[in-house]
Amino acid sequence: MSAVKAPEQLHAGLTQRQISMMGLGGAIGAGLFVGSGQAISIAGPAVLVSYLIAGTVIIVIMAMLAEMVAANPSSGAFSTFAGQAMGRSAGSTLGWLYWVQLVVVIAAEATGAAAITAGWVPAFPQWAWVLSFVVILTGANLLGVRNYGRFEYWFAVIKVAAIIAFLAFGALVLAGVIPTPEPVGFANLAAHGGFAPGGMAGIAAAVLIVIFSFGGTEVVSIAAAESKDPAGNIKRVVKSVMLRILFFYLGSILVIVALVPWNDPAVAEGPFAAALDVMHIPGVGFMMNAVVVVALLSAMNANIYGSSRMLYSLGQRKLAPRAVTHVTGKGVPAKSVISSVSFSFLAVGLNWIWPDAVMPILLNVVGSTIIVIWAFIAVTQLILRRRADRDGAHLPLRLWGFPGLSIATIVLLAAIVAIAMTDPAARTQLLLTGGLTAAIWVISKIALRDESGDSADA
Repeated sequence: MSAVKAPEQLHAGLTQRQISMMGLGGAIGAGLFVGSGQAISIAGPAVLVSYLIAGTVIIVIMAMLAEMVAANPSSGAFSTFAGQAMGRSAGSTLGWLYWVQLVVVIAAEATGAAAITAGWVPAFPQWAWVLSFVVILTGANLLGVRNYGRFEYWFAVIKVAAIIAFLAFGALVLAGVIPTPEPVGFANLAAHGGFAPGGMAGIAAAVLIVIFSFGGTEVVSIAAAESKDPAGNIKRVVKSVMLRILFFYLGSILVIVALVPWNDPAVAEGPFAAALDVMHIPGVGFMMNAVVVVALLSAMNANIYGSSRMLYSLGQRKLAPRAVTHVTGKGVPAKSVISSVSFSFLAVGLNWIWPDAVMPILLNVVGSTIIVIWAFIAVTQLILRRRADRDGAHLPLRLWGFPGLSIATIVLLAAIVAIAMTDPAARTQLLLTGGLTAAIWVISKIALRDESGDSADA
């Protein structure tokens, strides 16, 4: 993992504060505000254990990324590292898999936000909202990385402020400072079937849902390459951000399962709204919808950035057409940005024709990609760290507990996949994602024509 200079064409316009908020904002998305309800309905109050397990995994994954980024800042991040560890085909497969995932998710996030805002202004159709969101956020990304960072910073501030306010009000209600018609405390944690009504199976099943909520944090490993001190920034960000994310997730879920019975149908429909109803805060429905829209647009903004930088890096490594490496005077890989959002413009038309059918199909295909990406990262770190230790290379940042922690993480990810295969819906997603990964790998091998340098650093 020898240090190399980040691509000079990209401007170092992101600050450590912006990267930190990107890390927070990337994880605090619709998966927390909406998806957590499904996990609670499966595991009950024991979903806290599910979040602790998933949170621990992502903390280790981010620490692995930090070790590799500190040694070799790159806009291709984990794709570049996979190429160094396992050859150009591996780097190409991971990079293109990540890019495909993000371009589909960009369209899904625009569609999700539009579905809510269309209800606010019925005269403005859903497809028009999708088009507006895509145009505005594409423009923000084309104006330069500094402007992208500002957009993402304030998006994240709104989300974090909403979480902090929720935690504060929840704590006051639980402590009895804010009165409610019926007394609330922590009785719900043990009532309605006990703390773990679904047993270990329920906890494990909820982990499968929870783990996808943390997807998005890996964008900081890409963003670090466009800051003035990549090694220092990634080190500070990982140490501070990951613990905060765990606190926000565990704190929010604790408030929800303490205030509302876990088997209340309202929890599955909207966990935060259900808890706010207990707090008797007026306008709860509109407030939560507004926060979810912000969360979706924030994730969409970050994914436009992440996908464009990954495509740019693939072009730099001759794994994508060289045209996508063109950089404007503002330091923006404009063709990569346009290429990454082009599918979203296609989604505008698809939303007009089939507004309720397009996204579920596409999301099912990329539903398990985060597991594949994390597995690639863990295996890559294990290989590169062993290589660095063997060669006596200096690493600015080193993962603790190596190699035991790295191996344990790989085993845990394999166990999660094994458990997921027992669930029909999860099994379908895993098989579709596996098929997509295999197809990309085959295409990459054909494109590279099994060249003799396939084992060289990418």
